[in-house]
Amino acid sequence: MNMAWKEIKKSKAKFVIVGSIIFLISFLTFIISGLANGLSQDNSALIKGMPKGHFYMTSDADDTYNLSRIDSEQQARALSQYPDAFALSIQMGFVNDENDKQHSVAFVATTESELFPTVQQGEVVLNSDIEADGISLHSQLTNNQFSGQLSVIDFANEQKFSHADVAFIHELNYKEMYRTMSMQLLFIPGNDAPVIDGLVSFSNNAFLNTIPSYSAEQMTLNMIIWFLIGISGLLFAIFFYMMNVQKIGLYGILKAIGVKTSTLFRMMWTQMIVITVIALILSIAASQLFNAVAPAGMPFHLSLSATIMLSILFLIIGFVGATLSGIQIKKVEPLQAIQQGEM
Repeated sequence: MNMAWKEIKKSKAKFVIVGSIIFLISFLTFIISGLANGLSQDNSALIKGMPKGHFYMTSDADDTYNLSRIDSEQQARALSQYPDAFALSIQMGFVNDENDKQHSVAFVATTESELFPTVQQGEVVLNSDIEADGISLHSQLTNNQFSGQLSVIDFANEQKFSHADVAFIHELNYKEMYRTMSMQLLFIPGNDAPVIDGLVSFSNNAFLNTIPSYSAEQMTLNMIIWFLIGISGLLFAIFFYMMNVQKIGLYGILKAIGVKTSTLFRMMWTQMIVITVIALILSIAASQLFNAVAPAGMPFHLSLSATIMLSILFLIIGFVGATLSGIQIKKVEPLQAIQQGEM
């Protein structure tokens, strides 16, 4: 421990440089992780807010909920057999406000369920974010496919789907808009997924992948995150490898006077932990500051669990990188290393 601190004090510039790079990489990783989580929430808050269960769509829908049409008799049997089950439909659309301004929304209609707001015909409950666009309580909204008006009776929090504000409407109003007599999906809460003829079941997470933009969006951002974590591991390996090459002679002398290889590894690990912890503390503070000053419309959400998980990953990757670079320490022969150092 003392040797590790003495070397850090003696070679401050080297450790500051590598610490700064780790800070920048970890800060960028936290920012991208926050954006990935924010976009995920913005894309699927409606689904993520539902309890654990299974969605059902018709087998010929090709895993595309928009193409699914549940037979009304089959729906009635399922709802009577499973009391907590309900049918729902989700369809992208728009509403016009009283100034004839168009707003994109995701219309959601459900049969009776405690999970969603209760609306009557001609009523709508909107996600609260849409208030920023000038829509208020009791506003009268229209839709080109709907013969009447929709009166805003309430607002719901964190109800988004496919990056659009959710609009909860009555089942009959939905059927009039989209000229259909069928609902798209069935949802049965619980861990078990009962088999229903002609229907395919999806868990909550599996259903998210049927949202066209969700899987591609999350896959891209997660790939960038893992790429940055991998870069940090390579950085540690290269940095400590170069440091060890420069100190071959020193290691030879230390081994000659009886210092164990395990002690040299502990010295290297201590340096790695000090650098990483300081860099992570600074990057976490910077990412929280970014969260506070980020524009209101930016979908950024960096949870405590995500922060802890990424920090642990950085420490593990740093440990692995430093350890791999230190394999040469074990191979150092005192006399040979001293002679090499003299050259």
